[in-house]
Amino acid sequence: MTSRDASVVVAGAGSIGCYAGGCLALAGRKVTLLVRPRIEQALLRGGLRVTDLEKRDRRLSQAAFAIETRAEAALKDADIVLVTTKSGATEEIGGQIAACAPTHAVIVSLQNGVDNADRLAATVDGRRVLAGMVPFNVVQQEGETPFRVHRASEGTVLIESGAPGISTLLNVEGFATATHSDMRSVQWGKLLFNLNNALVALSDLPLATELSDRRWRLLLAAQIDEALAAMKAAGIRPGRVAGPPPALLPTILRLPNFVFLRLARRMLAIDPQARSSMWEDLQHGRRTEIDELQGVILRLAARSGVRAPLVERITALVREAEVRGQGSPKLTAGAIEHA
Repeated sequence: MTSRDASVVVAGAGSIGCYAGGCLALAGRKVTLLVRPRIEQALLRGGLRVTDLEKRDRRLSQAAFAIETRAEAALKDADIVLVTTKSGATEEIGGQIAACAPTHAVIVSLQNGVDNADRLAATVDGRRVLAGMVPFNVVQQEGETPFRVHRASEGTVLIESGAPGISTLLNVEGFATATHSDMRSVQWGKLLFNLNNALVALSDLPLATELSDRRWRLLLAAQIDEALAAMKAAGIRPGRVAGPPPALLPTILRLPNFVFLRLARRMLAIDPQARSSMWEDLQHGRRTEIDELQGVILRLAARSGVRAPLVERITALVREAEVRGQGSPKLTAGAIEHA
């Protein structure tokens, strides 16, 4: 069911999930947020505030959407399930969907990485699963009432073609959505950009500051070179997500600052304080998605007989930071290059 009356459940509603659910509820969609108790309490205290890079500032009372912490209560009447959990929780939420959601429910993975839709399909007991890609950052503004989620960059959410009407249902103000016929290539293309998440986490720098510094861009460019080599050896062609074709990214990133800052205005259209979700995970002592980002490249490189030493080094540094549990190690670009 993809009419405007469809029941949309956002499963694992954190930053991205609350933002998506908030935009949908503001557009009159029937929305349930399946959340952790911490977010439930924040929403019950003062509702939800949704802001974005385009200066929209919108508020919803708690009555505008449903809040659940129990999967059975949230999923029992779901027509559409937007999965926004971290990759490490994919099988858990898939099992809950299999046990609790109607068999007609359409499942949409809005997660990082390249294989979450496949992992969901293996666990949701025959329900239809669509791959999706969210191109922008969303950050939580902690301690604010109402609970505020802020979209800090731009882009259109892409969802796998094949479910008539789903783009119309989900394409609302602040949450632009379109369908795409080759989501696999899109996900590999997005993975190249997501290799920067670890650099933001290790540096403690805002994303716009980090990308404006050629020393950090050189590290990103080198990672992308290694990733492209591994993909080529495996016969994978990453798709164009936004901006230049993937093969040109390393060259553009290596440009001198005065040239890059002129050519890459869209890439730098980011809230000045935005960081990556991996940075947030380190700050809160949570497991990161390093295995679903850099880890994918390392496994691909190993199977293809290609070396990826910088990707391997950055992976090790993030894992060390996870073990220490003290947030970002605040490394310099030079420290990472010579680690």
